Amino acid sequence: MSRLDSVIRRLMAQRACIDRAVELIGDAPGSVLEIGLGNGRTFDHLREKMPDRVIHVFERQVAAHPDCIPDDDHLFLGEVVDTLPQAADRLGREAILIHSDISTPFQEINERILAVQAAVLPKLMRPGAILLADQDIPVEGMADLPLPDGVKPGRYFFKQMK
Repeated sequence: MSRLDSVIRRLMAQRACIDRAVELIGDAPGSVLEIGLGNGRTFDHLREKMPDRVIHVFERQVAAHPDCIPDDDHLFLGEVVDTLPQAADRLGREAILIHSDISTPFQEINERILAVQAAVLPKLMRPGAILLADQDIPVEGMADLPLPDGVKPGRYFFKQMK
């Protein structure tokens, strides 16, 4: 599969998972965490789908489209291994949806980020919260949810806090 085909499938999987998660959380209270702003595409999609939700964004260095940058009050800027624990102290267990898309080409960096996410995300998630991720984050107390139609296992990970 070409890299172009791979990124198209990844983006389609992201959209399908986000749209399904939005349906599942419905009107349940809570904020949204976007871990990894990148170009701002998924942040833009999340705020379009949930215009009344508070969305907190985590990014190492902002390089997004100017229309897709959150305000300073909703942006945790810096290395996620530092900002995620800070967010847990500041926000507590308020998130109803977390989308994490921050994998790198470097396995040792990914493993460090996964370990921090596995330890910290439960401190940020309400009961029933949904976690969408590009990697299988080993968070205790979560159950796998069925992937939306058309999303192959391993392409994206879809879980819910018990």
